[in-house]
Amino acid sequence: MRLTILGGGGFRVPLVHQALLGDRRPGRVTDVVLHDVAADRLEAIRRVLAAQAEGVADPPRVTATTDLDAALRGATFVFSAIRVGGMAGRAADERIAFAHGVLGQETVGAGGVAYALRTLPVATHIARRVAALAPEAWVINFTNPAGAVTEAMAAHLGDRVIGICDSPVGLGRRVVRALGLDPADARLDYAGLNHLGWLRGVHAGGADHLPRLLADPAALASFEEGRVFGGDWLRVLGAVPNEYLHYYYFTREAMAAEPTRGALLVAQQERFYGGDGPALAAWERARLERERTYGADSRAATGGGERDAADLDGGGYEHVALALMHAIAHDERATLILNVRNRDTLGILDAGAVVEVPCAVDAAGARPLAVAPLPGHAAALVCAVKAVERAAIEAAATGSRDAALRALALHPLVDSVTVARRLLDAYAGHHPGLAYLR
Repeated sequence: MRLTILGGGGFRVPLVHQALLGDRRPGRVTDVVLHDVAADRLEAIRRVLAAQAEGVADPPRVTATTDLDAALRGATFVFSAIRVGGMAGRAADERIAFAHGVLGQETVGAGGVAYALRTLPVATHIARRVAALAPEAWVINFTNPAGAVTEAMAAHLGDRVIGICDSPVGLGRRVVRALGLDPADARLDYAGLNHLGWLRGVHAGGADHLPRLLADPAALASFEEGRVFGGDWLRVLGAVPNEYLHYYYFTREAMAAEPTRGALLVAQQERFYGGDGPALAAWERARLERERTYGADSRAATGGGERDAADLDGGGYEHVALALMHAIAHDERATLILNVRNRDTLGILDAGAVVEVPCAVDAAGARPLAVAPLPGHAAALVCAVKAVERAAIEAAATGSRDAALRALALHPLVDSVTVARRLLDAYAGHHPGLAYLR
């Protein structure tokens, strides 16, 4: 089975490769093709993968190319994890938003809109090339903002593109651990959009264990979301929100400190990609630093402390990708939280809207499972952010500057049309990839 990784020079690719090395099941991935527009980054990651494979019997064969069409031909699965504009683009998104008095996190608020506007045209081009060169391939999209990108690609690939994210995986893992349940027996009731979802139930043994968690202050304080959001607020909500909802529920606190995550990662990756020492050791040091500082702004704003040691293993998206590939390739039924077209799952959205919900997966792909309706405040927020995603998709498809302005101005975390205009001017002036807007 051949897996093509787009964004193959990306920092997290070794996590995927490590999961593949540990997979010894029949029908596993035997060939990995790395594609990236940056040959130097491809070479750096190729060195890490070669070191990972040392001593492993019959590892997947790894090749690398900067030719997109060559990478796609013959692919069984395409894993898309591109970053248009690189980490420097993210740092600029954060800096520009903060300079205009609004949040600019990578996928939330003005920064998320800017990232979408420069990523969606590239993702759409990739979808068209997949449809032309590998029409039977399944695309697993991890490119952020994952919901909007998956929805744009679905216009060309239909249900053969499926979005994944490690946030619900990590949230579910931490909550199940806090409850002392066996992960194999727990069923998660989770619904929303990518980076905008809520865990509303944890079912095992015929009972919902979430009320027990919400009533236990010590258990709530034992995991990251409980500390970041605070047990009192989780009891008010009656749910555990995705970590990214911190930016909506604690906007003022998040704005109290200048965002530095993008700048930190730029410096970190410059050290790794520019180094000439042992590749695997350098990557592992950088990975641990990256994981330790993940979500540091939210924890600092609310006194959430340090990340738990159990959460420093890489997030889990690579295991979701592997489980998804196996379920489809071998018709092995699995239940995974994924980004897929809504159909009639959330009644507040139309059938084509990409949502993040539990899905049944087999050889036919991923089908969203029925979920309980979202409460009013969550439904309103989902509808508002989906309108923003749709405006960004329209802007990318048509080149409409008006649609891009609408995407920024309608975001719940951008509180002024005047500020939205200034943001659009600043982003368009900084990012050459936004020259298509007119």
